[in-house]
Amino acid sequence: MKYEVQGGTLPVLAVTLDAGEEIICQSGAMSWMDDGIEMKTEAGGLGKMLGRMVSGESMFTNRYVAKATGEISFASSVPGSIMAIEVTPSKPLIAQKGAFLAMTPGIEFSIHFQKKLGSGFFGGEGFIMQKFTGSGIVFLEIDGFAAEYDLQPGQKKIIDTGYLVAMDATCNMDIVMVKGVKNVLFGGEGLFNTTLTGPGHIIVQSMPKEQLAATLASLMPTKSN
Repeated sequence: MKYEVQGGTLPVLAVTLDAGEEIICQSGAMSWMDDGIEMKTEAGGLGKMLGRMVSGESMFTNRYVAKATGEISFASSVPGSIMAIEVTPSKPLIAQKGAFLAMTPGIEFSIHFQKKLGSGFFGGEGFIMQKFTGSGIVFLEIDGFAAEYDLQPGQKKIIDTGYLVAMDATCNMDIVMVKGVKNVLFGGEGLFNTTLTGPGHIIVQSMPKEQLAATLASLMPTKSN
């Protein structure tokens, strides 16, 4: 299998499959493909269906199998980037809800529950995230620019709501309250931020969909009476 990310800030993942090769994506993710590639919609059991649903994805996945060499493409939903991340048995990946675009066979998709109640209630990422285990490549959709950091043991990175894309399973997520009354009332950052503690690799994004939607909404003309 060969792949290429094309299109700059409006990226498309173009995957070339040889006969017998396959790729898996969430339902509705495919944008265009060559003749000779067949789609097989799968559920994988009630547990996996419910897990995908509560983690922000479709209840079904589509498996595309090439009968002959051909190309299949997956376009991003907002301006940003697409990243290919290698997953190994010793290095599972935790990602935010809605980041998953596609994956190679050999990857197992499941839900990941936040261990700390505070992270679920106040951290902005919710209780449920996505976990990818096994061996293969996961393709994630990034909203805006992707920044990557390698956190050393005990090193912390504080991020605002919605800016986390993915992290190694070795990272720990918690919340920290913004200090100072003025900061809380006038800082515009809310009461809490998410704190990630290493060791591990993290990926953050510059323009979460929610932030983009709020910005566009503020520019829309209001209907006068």
